[in-house]
Amino acid sequence: MSAPRIGVVGAGSLGYHHVRLLRDLPNADFAGFYDIDATRVATVQAELGATAAPSLAALLDHVDAVTVVVPTPAHHAVAKQALARGVHVLIEKPIATTLEEADDLLATARATHALVQTGHVERFNRAIRAALPHIAEPRFVESNRLAPFNPRGSDVAVVLDLMIHDIDLVRTLVGGQVTELAAAGVPVLTPSVDIANARLGFDSGAVANITASRVSRDRFRKLRIFQRSGYLSLDLAQGTGEFYRLRDDLNVAALAAAPRQLEDFMERVPLDAPAGEPLRLELESFVAAVQGTQPVLVSGDDGREALALALRIMRAIERSMPVLAGSPGA
Repeated sequence: MSAPRIGVVGAGSLGYHHVRLLRDLPNADFAGFYDIDATRVATVQAELGATAAPSLAALLDHVDAVTVVVPTPAHHAVAKQALARGVHVLIEKPIATTLEEADDLLATARATHALVQTGHVERFNRAIRAALPHIAEPRFVESNRLAPFNPRGSDVAVVLDLMIHDIDLVRTLVGGQVTELAAAGVPVLTPSVDIANARLGFDSGAVANITASRVSRDRFRKLRIFQRSGYLSLDLAQGTGEFYRLRDDLNVAALAAAPRQLEDFMERVPLDAPAGEPLRLELESFVAAVQGTQPVLVSGDDGREALALALRIMRAIERSMPVLAGSPGA
């Protein structure tokens, strides 16, 4: 297939970067963008020199694929219009606000033979890409994602805004099914949950502890993975990590005889992967999937399963704090 014609729906703070990157991808024919905010349209046109479509329908008339970067509550309505035409879509996370919406999008995609990719961009983080070859049956995962408050994304609870990144990562790294779940959370600056913690138990016996906050003073995105072969520490903000691996010449008897330094039984393995802006890598993967040169790396089904687990966490939080039932994003 020749370079697919691709557009962007929604040119806000994240959509702006979709436009910026797609405009310059050598294997994509950028067809323009659409946004309902005339002021925003003028800004993006002036700064990026991108062509704006007068309506969503007009954009869909001239593309093979689009990225959907509108507010979460509008994901279903926008993506449904594209998929109904057979236009391939990359939908920013979360794929939708309800499972019914997600299932409807996936059913529409199957009917029209359109591709659906979910925008879980952390899959393309350099630290994650570097760690994957070393992952071997994790037993415990600790994830912390803290951020200062930003009105963008606050139309849904922090579980759907931020934690869903780590829900998807944990599902990818551990695999299997979640059989036990406990969660707690509180609203601070919005009517929805702004700080949340979830403890997940998997059918393999693995456990994951996930914390997300959007009312932190500093940004902090770290993931720690414990497995029989050692311990991985990943800094997702920096895209770096290291693997403390059990030494091949480990003498268990000597280890049990007396206290030892870490270096006596573990070796430090720096983790590295090719450099690359995660969003650009994600968009390149979408274009390649549309061209048929590789499979969709983060499928619509992946997005649906991450959403299902996020909604289970929200229900658990609601049970622990009944006053939150019915709040926006719940």
